[in-house]
Amino acid sequence: MFRGQGVSATAWTVLIAISLCHMINDIMQSMLAAIYPLLREEFALSYWQIGMMTFAFQVTASLLQPVVGMVTDRNPMPRSLAVGMGSTVVGVLLLALAHEYWVLLSGAMLIGIGSAVFHPESSRVARIASGGRFGTAQSLFQLGGNFGSALGPLLAAFVVVPLGRPSVAIFSVAAMAGSAILWRIGSWADGRRKAASARPAEASPFTRQRVALAIVVLALLTFTKNIYTASISSYYTFFLIEKFGLSTQHAQLMLFLFLGGMAAGVMLGGLIGDRIGPLKVIWFSILGILPFTLMLPHVGLVATGFLTVLIGVILASAFPAIVVFAQELVPGRTGMIAGIFFGFAFGMGGIAAAVLGVIADARGIEFVYRICSYLPLMGLLTIFLPRMERL
Repeated sequence: MFRGQGVSATAWTVLIAISLCHMINDIMQSMLAAIYPLLREEFALSYWQIGMMTFAFQVTASLLQPVVGMVTDRNPMPRSLAVGMGSTVVGVLLLALAHEYWVLLSGAMLIGIGSAVFHPESSRVARIASGGRFGTAQSLFQLGGNFGSALGPLLAAFVVVPLGRPSVAIFSVAAMAGSAILWRIGSWADGRRKAASARPAEASPFTRQRVALAIVVLALLTFTKNIYTASISSYYTFFLIEKFGLSTQHAQLMLFLFLGGMAAGVMLGGLIGDRIGPLKVIWFSILGILPFTLMLPHVGLVATGFLTVLIGVILASAFPAIVVFAQELVPGRTGMIAGIFFGFAFGMGGIAAAVLGVIADARGIEFVYRICSYLPLMGLLTIFLPRMERL
C-alpha cells in the first residue's frame, strides 16, 4: 500500500492517508460541538454543562497528549494509532446511545483519549514522510483535521438533525475504516523509523533557557488562538441564533464557513512557511486578524459570514508554522512537541469553553465575542522568538 517511497522523497501516499485519517478523527470530534443544540434541547442543558462537555473532551486530550508524546519519543509505537481511533469509535457510540448526562461526558472523554493517542504519533509520521518539506507535510496533515472539523457541522445539519441523535452511530463505521488504514500506516512508519535510527541525533543551536522561553511564547500564542477558536466552535451557533434569529441548520452552515476557512488557512500556512519561513507566518497570522475580530460583534449577518471566513483563514495559518518552529527548536522530540501543542490546543480550548460558558450565562453571548476580539494583541509576544536563520 505504501511501497515505492525513497528514503529522502516526500511520501505523498502516506501523507494523504494520514491526512484522511485525521479528517475521520476530527469529524468525530467536531460532531460533538455540532450537536450541542440537539443535546441542549434533549437533556435541558445549561451553557455551563455544554462547556463542561467540551472541557471533558479537550482536557482529557490535553493531559494525555504530552505524556503520550514523551513516551513515544523514547519508544515509538506507530501501531498505537489504530488503538486511538478505536477509543474514538466507542466515544461516538456513547454519544449516540446515551440516556444520561454522565454518559455524554464519558463519550466526550473517550473521544479525547482517542485524540491524545492519535495526534503525537501521527504528527511524527507526517514528519517522517515529509522528505524535508516540514511545513507542507504538517499542513497537509492538519488539513485533514480542519476539513474533518468543517464537515462535522454539515453532517450534523443534514444527517443528525433530520434523523435524530442515534444517527451519530453511523459515523463509527468510518472510524473503524480509519483504524484499519492506521494499522497499515503504523507498519510503514515502523520500518522507516528503524532505518532512520542509526543517524546521529541533531542538536539545537540555542541554549536551554532560550529554547524554553521560545516554547513558552509559542504555547501562549497557541493559547490565544485556541481561546478564540473555542469561542467560535462552541458558541457561534448560539450567537447567530440569538442575534440574527437563524435556525439551527442555518447556524451550523455558518459554522461550516468558519471551519472551512480554517482548513484553507492551515494549508496555506505550511506552504507559505516553507518559502518565507514560519516566523513571518506567525507574525502575520496572530496579529493580522485583529481588525476583523474587533469588527465581528458589530456587523450584520452577511458581513459576519465574510469576517468569520477571513478570520478562520488567517488564524489557522499560524498553527502549522508554530508546530514546525517548535519541532526545529527541539530536534528529536517530535512526539513531545506535537503532544504539547496539540494537547495545549485542546486543553486551553476546553478551559476557555467552560469559562466562556459561565460568562455567556451571566452576560450574554455577544459580550463573549466583544472580550475575545482583543485576544490577537497577544501576537506581539512573537518578538521574543529567535530568528530562524540559526535553525
